[in-house]
Amino acid sequence: MSMPPVVVARDLVKKFEDLTAVDHIDFIIERGEIFGFLGPNGAGKSTAIRMIQCVSPVTSGKLEVLGMDVTEQPREIKRRVGVAPQDNNLDPDFSVLQNLTSYARYFDIPRAEATRRAENLLEFMQLTEKQDTKIEQLSGGMKRRLIVARALINDPDLLILDEPTTGLDPQARHLIWERIRQLRKEDKTIILTTHYMDEAEQLCDRLVIMERGKFLVEGAPKELIQKVVGECVMEVIELDDGAAETYLRNTGLQVERSADRLYVYSEECRTIEQEFRHRHPNASSVVRPATLEDVFLKLTGRRLRE
Repeated sequence: MSMPPVVVARDLVKKFEDLTAVDHIDFIIERGEIFGFLGPNGAGKSTAIRMIQCVSPVTSGKLEVLGMDVTEQPREIKRRVGVAPQDNNLDPDFSVLQNLTSYARYFDIPRAEATRRAENLLEFMQLTEKQDTKIEQLSGGMKRRLIVARALINDPDLLILDEPTTGLDPQARHLIWERIRQLRKEDKTIILTTHYMDEAEQLCDRLVIMERGKFLVEGAPKELIQKVVGECVMEVIELDDGAAETYLRNTGLQVERSADRLYVYSEECRTIEQEFRHRHPNASSVVRPATLEDVFLKLTGRRLRE
């Protein structure tokens, strides 16, 4: 017997006066999957997640979380959702352990049970040795791990991770990745937002890329790479005279340019590169596998968003 979806959105809209932040989107998040919301700044992903958290009211459409309507049962939904926000909003007056046990009060968890859960979560996030440490003495990676632990204190049916590894070094990032994978093995449903495309490609079962409140694409990372970009990318450092770009565009290939590079998307990059180097021996080029970052930049553009 299949389990019902954890989140169902139909024709979901969120408006702020004249701005439509979320523009008639539909999606389903199944139990036990990691679902990613990606997009440039201002795309609407944070707004969509705030509606799922029941902290921002829906303008129109239907949104159900854990089988409940967000407009009718927000308190019940909040009790079953865990949220790790992007900001480090830990209480500096409390120790590591106290940050967890005090937060447990919001869920009416008895003190002894709260302590037991907190100690288990600190072990899970490799923070046991820091349980009596004040927050200001923690590294950035430790703070992020503690915020994830705090989001798990109520044993949520849905875990929302908002930029969980921003600003962390590679070791700290990968430790959090390992813990996210472990939670998925335990059948946790996870919503992930991230600006790191490699993170989304590594962790997400499915994802959406948003822009201006709408979904540009939805699917598994590998499927989207194949569909939008192809197997590989040829990068060319463009010469000043523009001859390389002119040649490549005249062949009918998919070509994009940034300030100093050309990107050629194809299934036959090696063959294309051989012919290109024959005609432009002084140009520098490299062929590499296509990535989710190529998908993101191809769909949303390479211009910086503020």
